[in-house]
Amino acid sequence: MTKTVLLIEDEQNIVEAVRFILSRDGWDVRTHANGLDAFDAVRRRNPDVVILDVMLPGRSGFDILQDIREDETVGNVPVLMLSARGRKEDIETAKRSGANLYLTKPFSNEEVLNAVRDLVTE
Repeated sequence: MTKTVLLIEDEQNIVEAVRFILSRDGWDVRTHANGLDAFDAVRRRNPDVVILDVMLPGRSGFDILQDIREDETVGNVPVLMLSARGRKEDIETAKRSGANLYLTKPFSNEEVLNAVRDLVTE
């Protein structure tokens, strides 16, 4: 059975790179680029893993993560946060908000692939 990843990211080059990496490994990669209705996309698609950018148009990834964690239906979905912001405060905020993992951009293909694989085996 194919596992689904929902990638919530507004940078097209990141979307294309992550889609390529994960699709080649057999993942069904769905994408969403707007923070305003990203939580609705998570509920509608009910993915096995969410990859969530911190800085999105309309709403912060931290706010979206909080919505996910408070929801009975999708609250346990593993979330990998991606950000160009690698400050200690951002990483701590992500962990406090319920992120399973946090990667900073730029990242390697192997980092993303291993992180997603690890999240579904936890």
